[in-house]
Amino acid sequence: MLNVGNILVKVAWYYYMDNLTQQQIAELLDIPRMRVVKLLSQAKDEGIIQFKINQTIEKKVGIENALIDKYSLHDAVVIPVANIENINECLSKAAASYIDEKAKDGDYINIGFGRIVSNTLSKLMYNTEKEISFVSLTGGVSYYTSSIIKGAHYRSSSKTTPNIAIIPAPLLSTTKSGAEAFRSEPSVKEIFKMNSYANMSVIGIGALTEKATIFKTNIANENDFQILKMKGAVGDLLSQFIDVNGNLIKTDFHDRLITTPLERLKDYQNTIAVSGGEDKFEAITAALRGNYINILITDEITAQRLIETKTD
Repeated sequence: MLNVGNILVKVAWYYYMDNLTQQQIAELLDIPRMRVVKLLSQAKDEGIIQFKINQTIEKKVGIENALIDKYSLHDAVVIPVANIENINECLSKAAASYIDEKAKDGDYINIGFGRIVSNTLSKLMYNTEKEISFVSLTGGVSYYTSSIIKGAHYRSSSKTTPNIAIIPAPLLSTTKSGAEAFRSEPSVKEIFKMNSYANMSVIGIGALTEKATIFKTNIANENDFQILKMKGAVGDLLSQFIDVNGNLIKTDFHDRLITTPLERLKDYQNTIAVSGGEDKFEAITAALRGNYINILITDEITAQRLIETKTD
């Protein structure tokens, strides 16, 4: 007959080390299942079972919680980055995984403009098994279609390709009147209306550098870049540039955009920003100060700097 001490160890070992179910343990030891439940509880109380959280995980959770508390976020995801040159790839994978975990069948997800969001969309399309739909937050048809093609190319033929609604307009018009005309089109207004029903919105936070997608792809020119720089812009969300305090820069450039206004973005639920790296730090800080986002996916170094930075 097993003594109490011996049976406690056996039950704990079978359950936590051998991954047997409570019912399997009960049958193996010829005891009632409810006794297995009580013995597992007793093993915890007596210290036979001790849980130790990995220090790396503990640090990560601590940083995430500090970010959430400091910037009044709904959630935060912080990833370690061994190779800083590969940071966008790592962040895209983390974002796609996070969205896939949170999304439910039938959800609509808003997608913003930028390389990191494009990569996230491609990875999400490739991996998800869920019936979700995507809606663009800005103009820029070729940008969105390239992301879709990339994700669909590697997608299994057994998976259903997600529905995607794209604003049928360029991101930037040559004139203010041209942009107004695009925004007045019924097809464009309909998609902007769809944005408000989305369960999540995924955007990037860009730095004001010549490497930014909008400048690198020649959508905006060198003159636009210099004017924005002189006006104190530090970065952009949905191609709208903000200053260090998160205030929208006053410029004619914004009048030519076909994009979701930042003030409207604040009204959407679960606005997720995916951004990291030293060059994006000032822009991320400004976006947080402007309260444009409520979920941040970033790297550990950036997160630690954000926690240590004064908010006023």
